Formats: sequence, C-alpha cells, structure tokens
Amino acid sequence: MTIAPAVRIADGKVIVKDRTILTGVPNNVIATSGSSSGPVEGVFIGADFDQPSSSHVVSLGTLRDVRFMACFRFKLWWMAQKMGDKGGDIPLETQFLLVETKDGSHIESDSGDEANQIIYAVFLPLVEGSFRACLQGNAQDELELCLESGDDEIKGTSFTHSLFVSAGTDPYATIFEAIRAVKSHLKTFRQRHEKKLPGIIDYFGWCTWDAFYKEVTQEGVEAGLASLSSGGTPPKFVIIDDGWQSVGVDPRKETSSEENKDNSEEDEPVPRLTGIKENEKFQKKDDPSVGIKNIVNIAKEKYGLKYVYVWHAITGYWGGVRPGVKEMEEYESLMKYPNVSKGVVENEPVWKSDPMKVQGLGLVNPKSVYKFYNDLHSYLASKGIDGVKVDVQCILETLGGGFGGRVELTRQYHQALDASVARNFPDNGCIACMSHNTDALYCSKQTAIVRASDDFYPRDPVSHTIHIAAVAYNSVFLGEFMQPDWDMFHSDHPAGEYHGSARAISGGPIYVSDAPGKHNFDLLRKLVLPDGSVLRPRMPGRPTRDCLFNDPARDGNSLLKIWNMNKYTGVLGVYNCQGAAWSMTERKNIFHPTRPEALTGVVRGRDVHLITEAAVDPTDWNLDCAAYRHRTGEVITLPYNVSLPVSLKVLEYDVFTITPIKVLAPGISFAPFGLIQMFNAGGAIDGLIYQVRSGARVENGSAHGDEMVGKVQMEVKGCGVFGAYSSTRPKRCRVGSKEVEFEYDSGSGLVTLSLDQMPEDSKKVHSVEVEL
Repeated sequence: MTIAPAVRIADGKVIVKDRTILTGVPNNVIATSGSSSGPVEGVFIGADFDQPSSSHVVSLGTLRDVRFMACFRFKLWWMAQKMGDKGGDIPLETQFLLVETKDGSHIESDSGDEANQIIYAVFLPLVEGSFRACLQGNAQDELELCLESGDDEIKGTSFTHSLFVSAGTDPYATIFEAIRAVKSHLKTFRQRHEKKLPGIIDYFGWCTWDAFYKEVTQEGVEAGLASLSSGGTPPKFVIIDDGWQSVGVDPRKETSSEENKDNSEEDEPVPRLTGIKENEKFQKKDDPSVGIKNIVNIAKEKYGLKYVYVWHAITGYWGGVRPGVKEMEEYESLMKYPNVSKGVVENEPVWKSDPMKVQGLGLVNPKSVYKFYNDLHSYLASKGIDGVKVDVQCILETLGGGFGGRVELTRQYHQALDASVARNFPDNGCIACMSHNTDALYCSKQTAIVRASDDFYPRDPVSHTIHIAAVAYNSVFLGEFMQPDWDMFHSDHPAGEYHGSARAISGGPIYVSDAPGKHNFDLLRKLVLPDGSVLRPRMPGRPTRDCLFNDPARDGNSLLKIWNMNKYTGVLGVYNCQGAAWSMTERKNIFHPTRPEALTGVVRGRDVHLITEAAVDPTDWNLDCAAYRHRTGEVITLPYNVSLPVSLKVLEYDVFTITPIKVLAPGISFAPFGLIQMFNAGGAIDGLIYQVRSGARVENGSAHGDEMVGKVQMEVKGCGVFGAYSSTRPKRCRVGSKEVEFEYDSGSGLVTLSLDQMPEDSKKVHSVEVEL
C-alpha cells in the first residue's frame, strides 16, 4: 500500500491531504519533497523557465473557494493583512499565505481523525540562491510566484526550492513546523525560541520619538524620565530615537530662480551620516569629550534605568554615510540609487519620486560594513549604551545592483550587524525596524525583537484600528522569527487604553512616547508595577483560530480576538477594528463606511489556543474555565464550548483573564486570576500548587463542620488587588505567614485580598495561601 504525501502536485493540481487547493498547475512548475528538511508534511515548489532573467513570474494554478489570510507589504518597509476567497484577492508582495480548505469542521475529533477536520495550508515564498520570492494573484484568480534578484546581471532559469507548502489541522503548529522545516533547509536563520530576548522585554520603557522627533536633546530626555517616574511608573529603559547623530546634507547645487519655482518635496536634501559620534546636542558643554555618556549616566544613576538604547539606520542614517567626509573614508561609502521592485512601487506609488530614490544613498561597502558597525557600536558601548534600534532595513533590497543582488547584500549586512551586536551588546540589545522583507527574515540569526507594523501615528485618526489589526495578524508570521514589538504609544491619547491594553497582551516590550508632563498614570498603572517591571505574557499575541480568516478591519461584522498565555492563565483581548484599512485601489490607508452601533462577538475558554497548558494537571481538568472581565470586574464561569457575548463599538476593547477551574472536591473549585487591576492580571502568578486534604468530608459543596478540604499555594509578583474565583467562601487567606482579611462575593465567587507592597527585596514574589 502506497501512502500519498500530505502535500503533492498531481494531475495539474496542488493537493493537500486529499483536498484540492490549486487547479491548472502549469507543466513547468516542479515539486520536491520536503521530507529531507525534517518530519514535516510539506513540499518545495519551483519552476523552469525558457530564458534566463533577473525576474520571473509563473502561475501556480487557479485558487478559488477557499478562505485565506495573506501578510503582504503595502509599503517597502511594512506588512499588513488581507483576507479573501480567491486568487484575485491576493495582493502584490505577499510574503505569507495561510489557506483554510473548504471542506471539514472546526470541531475537533475525539479520535484525532483528520477526515472531517479543517485543514490549514501554509505557503512560504522563500529565498533561493540570489533570488527572493513572493506571491500575488491575477485577474484570472491564479496564484503567481514572483522571483527577482534585484541585480540585472544576476539571472536564473531553474528554481526548485522557491516556495514551501505545508499542511495540518492546527494552524499555529502548522506554521511553526513549516518554518522549522524551512530553517532546516536554508540553514540561514534561527527561530524566536532559539534566540536570547534582551532584558528590556520585561520592563517599562520610554522612546523619545513622538515626544520630540528629531529635536530631541539631553534636557528633553531627562525631562521625560523625570516626568514618568513622578507618577509611580518609572521607566527602566529608554530609546533615544533619531536626532542624536552627527549628520549633514549634500552641498546645494546652484539653480536658477526659474528652477527653484519647480522645487518639490523630492528636492528637500536627504541628510547623511557624517560621523560616528553624537552631535553637539548630546555633548556636555563644559566637557564635550564625555559625549552621550553624560545622559546615560543621568538616566542610570539618577533615574535608575537599566538599559539605554539609541536609534540608527541599517545604512547609518536615512541617506546613508556621506561620501567624501574625511573621518568616514575608511568605510568606502558609494552613492547608490534605490531600484525598487515593481510590486512595491505598485503598492506604494510614492517611490516614483521619493527623495531617497531621487538623491541616492551613501552605501558603505559591504566589505567594510562590519568595521563600520563595530566602530559605531563599540563607541556606544564604551559610553554605557546597551543596545540599538536598527531602522530602515528594507532599503538594502533596493541597492543590490553590482553587489550580487538583493539577497546577497542583505545577507552581508545582517551578518555584520549580528556579529557587531553579539560583540558589543551582550544582552543582545537590538530591535529590528522597517524590516518586513523576507530577504532579512530568512537570514536573521541574532536579532530577537522586530517591530510588528507601521508606526503609531498619534495625529492620524485613520491609523489606530488599522494598527491593532496589523500587529496581531503580522505576528502570526513574524512571531516565528522574533518577538514582535507592537510599538510605542501615547498614554494620554483618546485611543490610549485601546493601544495600551493591546501592548499588555502582545508579549513584546511595553513603552510609551509621551511628551513630558502628558501622561495618563491611571492607564500606565494597569501596565507597570512600581518597580518598573511589567507582567508580560510568554508568547507573541495572535488572532484566535476563529478570527484568522475574518477581516476585522473591512467586513463590518467581525471583532478581533487576540490570545496569549501566562504560566497558569490565558489572556484574551477583544477589539473593534472596523472602519479603516489599506485600500487596494487608492493604495493608502482610508476610512470606509461601517456600522456605528456595537458589533457582537463571543468569547470562549478555548479561544486561548493553549489554555490546556495553564492547567496544573491537564489530565484531571474538565475543560471548564473562569473568566475575569477587566473593564467591568465581572467573573464568569465558562464550561467548555459555552460562549459569552461581547459587544463593542469602533475603538472599544475588552480584556479577559481566562483560568482553568480546579475541582478540589465535589462542589469546591478554585481558579486564580492574579492582580485584577492590571490588564494582564494572570501574568502576576508565578507559582501555583493545589493541595487536597485526604479524608476530608464534603456535604452539599461544603466541608463538614469547620474542616479544611484543601489549600491553594500561590507565588504572586507585584502588588495591588489579588483576585481569584472560588465556588465557596475560603476558610482563611495568608500572605507569607500572616493571616489577612479578604472579601468574598458569593454571587460571582470573586475572592479579593490586598497586596499592599511589592515583595521584600530578598524575595521576588509574595507567598499567598488560600484555605478552602
């Protein structure tokens, strides 16, 4: 008996577990088994072409009657999500495609039989040799594979491993295993769980960008740190963004008055880096040699910061390194003019006249780029800087001409960057930004944090719902490589709670860009503990399984649900993101008509995909959960598969802590929530042990007399109001060795007690004990 591969091409069809995904596959499309890349069910796909070329497009067949979610680049730098049901809906520059087969049921089979289950197929366009691949649809509903080298001299005719297709019944596991198989094949990158996360991830921070933009000064940095610390939410890291470096513009050419009339935005001179060291704004007036170390010392010694990062572009600055500057000559900077790929230009037409494209960029010679990074980073490290935010990364793909193409240039730069960060910043202090191309992702070995979407734009009302949807869906793909960073935000902003609650469940760093004196401390105290630490969930936040193929920005019907995990609880955020999205016709983000009234969705315990992992003893858990609703303070018990309706208007949100209910005895059950005034309450629970007293007698859900049935021992980080669900009133509660007062609501089962102070210095947690 021959067992057919899970994914195969046969009779002109791409077949996934006996379900046809693509029809009419051309004869020049070829398949290679993925079995050599590990125990994953998948296939590599490529194509043969008649003529050598630096770019190719080939149809992979017709795609219809399925649901898909695509992550595509709507800008050179950034991805967003797009949903649809046919090939023609797939945008240009699609770098990740998840397809749901039309047959099957979402209800899991008790026997594990896949025959009636939904099958998920993941399509990963790759890099092969000097070529980088992406996907797109056409008007005939065909799925097309696009290949390009980025260098007219780098040509190819035959490709065998340009796309990987894999399938499974668990979408998250299928994606993880597919990328692991690609890693085994390419051997050029590492996955998120294999990388060291820098320390900033568990602390609250501040970034100078939206507070000062390029006008940032030492005095401004200190004012921001002092202002945030005054409200009991002290930042423990700061990112000094663009504005600290030594830059200059090219000398102005002589132009006639008639030519000056025609000057447009593209004539604004592009600044270029002119030196490694800081500019005069960040020099101490009475001793310039101290340099940026002055503000670093103030931050760490006066305000107790643990980490100071600075910003720089991957090419040094926006316009690169200026050629002809004496102290920069050793880096052999050469003027290059971006050659932006056709798909990017169609999605982002501004590249036709972008100042960087018109005026060019001073590109450090790839052979000298490690020295450039090492000189820059070793100088910064000597001044006490702990890491860098490396921006403008996708520009490298446009500069590959004469350097072996886009893939090769990107690889050389990233190898140099990784080596310099490893040498100079031992905490792996690096954030990747404007970096959403697969050229970079598939050579990422070191960097562990990646910005997940386009910026937070405080003054752009169209951007806020778009931002939350984009970070969640992009994290489905990006989160396999690095921990997504959902960006800074303003706490004192009409959408501040909307943004802040999402950052709390993102699993990434939490930081604001408030101007000094402009803070909402009530909001910040839901995110930050008095010692500047945060309650971070342990995974990237991602859309729930039932939201993966809905379009919560465009369809007018769907709410977005985002799940994440703590040690002993899950967390679920619900958002109304309707009313604005990127338009495929206008090629920009726009408002579109949507219903002004609230949309209603449902929340279930199993929306937290890995909630079973939060159960202390999964084999003895009946799948019932308790939920704490952050915005109302309600406690709801959720038997397995029971739904709780949630209604939200545009820009409204809610957050639920979801905890497995432990039955200690008939009628006596318990589920801890954590610090219930925090968005991610359950992140506070660091230890949980249930002890059942053998021989205890229980009648009608109550212990016989004053007898103790069992106790719950918990280790709790932080301070504030601790809450839990208990089906019966506890006998007593202790914090440490001391018995403490508690409140019990017999209607909801909510138990609360106060943890007034942070744990003593010698201890990281409170010991909380509840007797039942």
